[in-house]
Amino acid sequence: MSLAHVILGLLQQQERTGYDLKTECFDDCIAHLWPADQAQIYRTLDKLEAHGWISCTVEIQHDRPNRKVYRITQLGKEELTQWLQTHQPLPILREPLLAQLYFAAQLPNQAIVELLEQEYEARREKLAECEAIQIPSVDDPAASRDPKMHQLVLDLVTRREQTYLDWLRDAIATIRTESA
Repeated sequence: MSLAHVILGLLQQQERTGYDLKTECFDDCIAHLWPADQAQIYRTLDKLEAHGWISCTVEIQHDRPNRKVYRITQLGKEELTQWLQTHQPLPILREPLLAQLYFAAQLPNQAIVELLEQEYEARREKLAECEAIQIPSVDDPAASRDPKMHQLVLDLVTRREQTYLDWLRDAIATIRTESA
């Protein structure tokens, strides 16, 4: 998955500025899926514009700096559609905690438990963030399909965090009952 395709998808939903992409989308809507900082977003917007996948209009503002509003082009829609229909390779996961745990035999049990408890708390907070996300009702069959797709994604992210919490709880219990 690439940041370029995420931005194309967001611009297909509606025209946005780079600032809007960061604050309304990456900070609020899809932070649990694909984080991006402001610099990455603007670099990617420049590349998308160079490919002809998006266009930009400058809106003159008298009391503030001018705004660049980005919109997806027909070429960009075609690229997004192609990407949406292409199976993506499984992601390469880098789990720092698992790498630490793999080599942690040299640590006392209490140090390992503390490490796992810190991860548990971070994952618990992440799960709470996911559970707090409000997606509009999908009951209306005439409504856009977007909320249904968003709910499916959120369901997986929530389940993944819950599974990680369950595993951490078991791992902590295992280390606590092991004689050091």
